Amino acid sequence: MPAQGTVYVDVFTDGILDPNEPMLGPVKNGGYIVANTTPGCWGPMLTPKLRGGHEVTKPVSVEGAEVGDAIAIYIESIRVTSIATASGNDRVIEGRYIGDPFVAAKCPECGTFYPDTKIEGIGPDAIRCAHCGAEIAPFKFTHGYTIVFDEDHRVGVTLHKEAAEKVARDGRFYMKTPERSIQNPVVTLAPHDLVGTMARVRPFLGQLGTTPSIPFPDSHNAGDFGAALVDAPHDYRISEEDLIKHRTDGHMDINRVREGAVVIAPVKVKGGGVYLGDMHAMQGDGEIAGHTTDVSGIVTLRVEVLKGLNIEGPILLPNVEDLPYLARPFTKEERARAEALAARWGVPALETSYPISFVGTGRTLNEATENGLERAAKVLGISVPEVLNRATITGAIEIGRHPGVVTVTFLAPEPLLERAGLLAIVKARYGWDQA
Repeated sequence: MPAQGTVYVDVFTDGILDPNEPMLGPVKNGGYIVANTTPGCWGPMLTPKLRGGHEVTKPVSVEGAEVGDAIAIYIESIRVTSIATASGNDRVIEGRYIGDPFVAAKCPECGTFYPDTKIEGIGPDAIRCAHCGAEIAPFKFTHGYTIVFDEDHRVGVTLHKEAAEKVARDGRFYMKTPERSIQNPVVTLAPHDLVGTMARVRPFLGQLGTTPSIPFPDSHNAGDFGAALVDAPHDYRISEEDLIKHRTDGHMDINRVREGAVVIAPVKVKGGGVYLGDMHAMQGDGEIAGHTTDVSGIVTLRVEVLKGLNIEGPILLPNVEDLPYLARPFTKEERARAEALAARWGVPALETSYPISFVGTGRTLNEATENGLERAAKVLGISVPEVLNRATITGAIEIGRHPGVVTVTFLAPEPLLERAGLLAIVKARYGWDQA
């Protein structure tokens, strides 16, 4: 097909990101992707037919994207459409999966793998096997809540039992689940352990990236969740080498991946295969409960191919207000002070530097930090000790998701960015106040 200026997406994967499957598009280099996304974790976790823990959009091919390039994904807008959702901390129900409850669910009674389900009533036991009627969801809440949003999606309030049950009886309506989504609405379970709790809405995408170069369960496209695939006893087992080589870390759960931010994602298959989903209404750093407020929404992205930018994982260019204090661009007044100080001490020239944030993932936060540091050093052509120093005095290490997603953010000098092929895009984002 000829490349399109805008590709509209309302179809979803079965939980597997498969580079062998046809992609949508292609979209023109510089074109737009507009998607109606499904809720992320909990709905798919209650839908054993889905094989990946999420239900992300089918990937879109980008014109001109070849292996070894990168794609800059500009988040033009994010709009929550859900009226309500539910979430909370989970526990796993043994006997309802093989090896991994996100990936290989089965009925504990009839033994059917990836079975169809039906909803009978509401409450924690409502999800049933369509074949034999057995209770089937491989997860339950240890502590959960149902939350509703105001008309402008600026605040949310958690509900008591009667209100949660009202929402549960018409779950797809209140969650505004897209028509072609197959997930069971999490609000069906009517959790109500938190009542009257207020929360600010600040939506972002938990999933945004490019397609791995081998089939991956979508929620496992990162170094922490992906570690569960290594030598697993199900169809999607991989080796440690495959996890490192083929993942693209699209499942970040970094709350700074929101409207206005830019994600630079690696291209590991022809066309890149841009996908998105797992929109959250709000989340503190770390997503420490394991889950947050999964919602439906409308997203507009603009994509741009960066030729020859051969990166292993994502680079994030957050909004200025989301940058660590030490990594924010210097104002003209700050630079004037530094120039005067440098002159007094005989320092011949000051660096001109810009913020950049490297995503690292791994089994633990320590491994994720090492991964992010090594990626930063490799892209910029410097040593890890230099990254350590720059991130300490001009940046920060921030947690995206516990147990193993971080960002390594610091101010990088202009010559390093130019040599890496990143200066133009970074300067366009942050160069407005440099001298």
